[in-house]
Amino acid sequence: MIGNRITHRTADGVRIPGTWRHAFIRNGDHHFLTDLFIYADGLVDCWELVTVEEFEEKLRTGWVATSLPEGGKASADQLAEWTFSEPQSWLTPELLVAEVRDTIDQLNGRPDSTGRCLAAVEAFLADRTEQNRAVARAAFLAVPESRRRYALGDMDSKDRPLRILVAGPGNRTYLSFDGTVTQEDYDSALAYFEQRARWRAKRATRVPADGPATSHASAVKLYHSFPKEPVDGPGKLGLRHDYPAPITVAGTDYPSAAQAYWALSVAEPETRPVIAAAETAAAARTLADAALRREDWEHARTAVMTHLLRAKYDQHPELAEILLATDDATLIYDDMNSTFWGDNAGQGRNWSGRLLELVRSELRARRAGILGV
Repeated sequence: MIGNRITHRTADGVRIPGTWRHAFIRNGDHHFLTDLFIYADGLVDCWELVTVEEFEEKLRTGWVATSLPEGGKASADQLAEWTFSEPQSWLTPELLVAEVRDTIDQLNGRPDSTGRCLAAVEAFLADRTEQNRAVARAAFLAVPESRRRYALGDMDSKDRPLRILVAGPGNRTYLSFDGTVTQEDYDSALAYFEQRARWRAKRATRVPADGPATSHASAVKLYHSFPKEPVDGPGKLGLRHDYPAPITVAGTDYPSAAQAYWALSVAEPETRPVIAAAETAAAARTLADAALRREDWEHARTAVMTHLLRAKYDQHPELAEILLATDDATLIYDDMNSTFWGDNAGQGRNWSGRLLELVRSELRARRAGILGV
């Protein structure tokens, strides 16, 4: 279960969503409590990135430990050390692998073992043959035992109606204390699912005001570049602020949005034309670095950049088409000189990417006739 444990890693410019859980790594005779990171592309980080199959091998060899020895030594980095006394573990290697596979499905928005189980149960309820019941029972038993109680999302009934339904009258569930399923037990379980179906049908009629959730396009990374001249078909290069796409703002011409930004950032009016006339955006930045910054610039700069980007994409429709072609992708902007403007391998705030997404949304709104030109 992912809950609020959300993380990501960046691979080839794309953010791969992930989550984590605690686990023990066994190195020699010592156990280390660590975070086990699980990513949507099927890789697992347990002190190194491995595939699920490689992770299974680490479980088989005990490198990732699910059994804890009496008297064994353990530690949590820079937190504590202790010795196991009467240790109890609720995991087995098979159970942990099953949970990891379920998590990967959840991160991808695919039905996990619980989803596949509930689909099989619906098929059985629609056509109550013993063959369909056997399929539903197998799907239920394929849900990791640690997850079965949560399958219905009902913490009052837990999985009791489900395990009784798939067992059927005269049979036994996977829990020995249930005993033999009576007809009364079975009828009660059927009534539960009929009520659940009515509740779900009612809930399905509620449509979110903004419409159903949609999947997101893969993230687009805007890598560092130092263009000096415009090129035919610049592609994503044209989305960089320093791409030589001249703009006119308040009656002043600038070779690029970046040069306009640096010219407007300085306090001395006489310095601004010099910066605007610099040969490249990098040269403009160097000149601006040596000048006095405008008062309160750090609080005004996002508004200034937004204004400049609107001008750029209004005055260069061909670049606006490139921006629109990124669909709803997260735009990850590299800026080696700024953790404010750049994402910088997840270490920065990515304001450049965020403002490009804002301008993209405005362009779409105008194209759809939602906002005036």
